[in-house]
Amino acid sequence: MAANMLLFDVGDYVVYPKHGVGRVVELQNEEIAGMQLELYVLRFEKERMTLRVPTNKAEGVGMRKLSSDKTLKEAIETLKAKPKVKRSMWSRRAQEYEAKINSGDLVSIAEVTRDLFRADDQPEQSYSERQIFEAASSRLARELAAMEDTDEPAALEKILEILNIAAPQYYEVKED
Repeated sequence: MAANMLLFDVGDYVVYPKHGVGRVVELQNEEIAGMQLELYVLRFEKERMTLRVPTNKAEGVGMRKLSSDKTLKEAIETLKAKPKVKRSMWSRRAQEYEAKINSGDLVSIAEVTRDLFRADDQPEQSYSERQIFEAASSRLARELAAMEDTDEPAALEKILEILNIAAPQYYEVKED
């Protein structure tokens, strides 16, 4: 394997679909089961987790560079759009939301964040809705933070600000 064929360099931020944004901290060569493997060593700070991915499998598992500015703009526009809430059973919707989050696709994650967002003056969410919303918004915020060279809380604040501005036009506020 020639080093110039590597998709990622040490120091690059990458998105691993099931875990979100991590950073390539090292390239390792290890012998596993008698085979020489070249590995990306990824560090996910939020989860305090290190993951080793064979360089030849990175693309196959969906590992990618951070989204483009165009994709980020599309995700932001998705946050501003009307939420789509299906009338199917919650368990089925929850599975669909989890699949979108684990796809690693920024626009799909933005859809889940938008669809599960509840403003302060809206009805409460169930515990499981809140958990999925937090997973999606956190994943979105981590990628936004890495792209804009800020931290996750600042990125999350920006996302919630967009949602709080956009959401009220799509629901009726009950006057007391």
